[in-house]
Amino acid sequence: MTYKAKFKVWRGDDTDGGLHDFTVEVNDGEVVLDIIHRLQATQAPDLAVRWNCKAGKCGSCSAEVNGMPRLMCMTRMSTFAEDETVVVTPLRTFPVIRDLVTDVSFNYQKAREIPSFEPPADLKPGEYRMAQVDVERSQEFRKCIECYLCQNTCHVVRDHEENKERFAGPRFLMRIAELDMHPLDTRQRKREAQEEHGLGFCNITKCCTEVCPEHIKITDNALIPMKERIAGRKYDPLVWLGSKISMRPKSKGTPAVPGKR
Repeated sequence: MTYKAKFKVWRGDDTDGGLHDFTVEVNDGEVVLDIIHRLQATQAPDLAVRWNCKAGKCGSCSAEVNGMPRLMCMTRMSTFAEDETVVVTPLRTFPVIRDLVTDVSFNYQKAREIPSFEPPADLKPGEYRMAQVDVERSQEFRKCIECYLCQNTCHVVRDHEENKERFAGPRFLMRIAELDMHPLDTRQRKREAQEEHGLGFCNITKCCTEVCPEHIKITDNALIPMKERIAGRKYDPLVWLGSKISMRPKSKGTPAVPGKR
């Protein structure tokens, strides 16, 4: 079945822009990215859009469709009524380059700030051993395709530009959590997550989980457990006392006490 759909697509650059109206043909089984390609072919040949695999695995075609961050290649036209106007706009959190293409270099910068995996110094490549349960624990997070929809929808950076410098965002806090769960990683990442990457800014609204196309439970399985571990280390009185004792300098030349060894 074929019908004519009404679209509003944002056109412009970093200086000016707005929504433009289009009426375009839609066929059975098509997705929003198909319609954007048809607009390029028939009505707007200079329309800029980023895409690659068209299979929901590269994360390139991220945009906002009717206000919801989505992958255009995974958003079927059948989810909208035929008389509904479909509004396609660029990701709001990141600067617009042109039309539907945004500058997501913020995320690459944050990725570089996360220290990489640090195995024990006495283990050589090929000697790493892990239990299957440890693999399963963090394997979910490896499904991330870095579409940055979670980064875009997180209101900590979406509504507060000033937080970008101090907040890594859910995608990269999830990366820290994954490394922290790794039994062979020796780096102490909990303090870094809190003090250097802004975990405390996250107030677990779960908006990042809601938009994840890979259905990763970012909040429940990564961010909340890491928050709990940090709170335990920081506020548990026994942990606090133990850290103070371990920090006490060892005395040198202390005279022996009679009757004690």
